[in-house]
Amino acid sequence: MFKNEYDSDITTWSPTGRLFQIEYANEAVNNGSATVGVKGRDYVVLTALKRSPVAELSSYQEKVFEIDEHVGMSISGLVADGRVLARFLRTECMNYRYMYSDGMPMNQMADMVGEKHQRHIQFGGKRPFGVGLLLAGYDRQGPHLYQTVPSGDVYDYKATAMGVRSQASRTYLEKHFVHFTDCTLDELVVHALKALASATSEGVELNVKNTTIAIVGKDTPFTIFEEESARRYLDEFKMRPEDRVAAADDEEEVLHEQPLDVEE
Repeated sequence: MFKNEYDSDITTWSPTGRLFQIEYANEAVNNGSATVGVKGRDYVVLTALKRSPVAELSSYQEKVFEIDEHVGMSISGLVADGRVLARFLRTECMNYRYMYSDGMPMNQMADMVGEKHQRHIQFGGKRPFGVGLLLAGYDRQGPHLYQTVPSGDVYDYKATAMGVRSQASRTYLEKHFVHFTDCTLDELVVHALKALASATSEGVELNVKNTTIAIVGKDTPFTIFEEESARRYLDEFKMRPEDRVAAADDEEEVLHEQPLDVEE
């Protein structure tokens, strides 16, 4: 009823107390290709599904970006907005390293991204960033996995997923995240791939062309796997049919359950 009158300005609230521009940005995130983050005792793993190109000669769009040697990010939503935020974070990390000869702490970086999101919804003449980020990094406090959303909220997770059909991925993560602290790096990668596979559409299989794997952790800089390294995990990884069926069956049920534990 009021939608057409109140959806053109980010600073205008509808009579029902809604900001439609933020809702549109959230829909862009929810409809983006899926990405999964998993945190263990010493490592964080990011996996992302790249959508197939529309044109035959087009390449897949990258969904994972290195920010600094100790941090990287994956995105879901508008890729162009993700690249803007990646450039912003790279500049801030470079300035911090120049000033302090050390990497920027992860909590400071996550707050900085949240403020960047929030500034775009506080004043007129701008629009929200239509992208959500998973920030994975390792600093003096250990591994970290943060999620940011267009509204400017920042969450600290043990494991999470975003993008289209990500509810199935979260179902898988909710069943297994209590074991992640005891997992080796290889086991974390397999868990992340299984969660990502749960979000794929029927008939789509993970392969080196449409899947990106990245890791960061103790004594391990942020690394995006090349095709040969990724192929080793993808060849070993097989999503059991019962895993996929169980994830689909529980998707409706988990909507009424509590989300993954968020660390204080």
